[in-house]
Formats: sequence, C-alpha cells, structure tokens
Amino acid sequence: MKGSESDNPYFSPEKNYCHIRVKDNGIGFEPHFNERIFGVFQKLHSKEVYAGTGIGLAIVKKIVDNHKGLITATSELNKGASFDIYIPAD
Repeated sequence: MKGSESDNPYFSPEKNYCHIRVKDNGIGFEPHFNERIFGVFQKLHSKEVYAGTGIGLAIVKKIVDNHKGLITATSELNKGASFDIYIPAD
C-alpha cells in the first residue's frame, strides 16, 4: 500500500508499505490496553490464568521498530484480537 492511501500520520506519503494482519479468536483484551501489551513482561493475566512470559509481543514490536515499521492492536474482550503490521517496502 502507498503511504498516501492511509490517514495514519506515521506513514510517509511517498513510501510503499507491506501490510500484514494477524487475527486470533482468543480471549482478547480491553481497548485501553492496546499499547501496554507491547511492553516487556506486560501480561494482562497471571501465569495461573494463562501461560506465557509476556515477551512475545514485545519482541515482535522490537523487530517491527528495527525495520522502521508500525504495529497496532485492536481487540474486544472475549472476541479475539487483530494485529496490523506495516513495514516500509522500499
């Protein structure tokens, strides 16, 4: 996609971007957590409730950042989540 096709101010209008969307049908999360979930060791539930270390999305964000890209998350509680990744193609 061309940056000029988006209303996101992060995108450079003259650049092309690859868009990757990953969706799941898991537990989801409340919208006010959509930035917090990318922090290292930031889990919304304890290990007793859901397994995991809380570093997976932080690693993904770091990789996307290193490629000068953008990752966003949208979700509704108990309705899964959607992650959109944009990486400059040039």
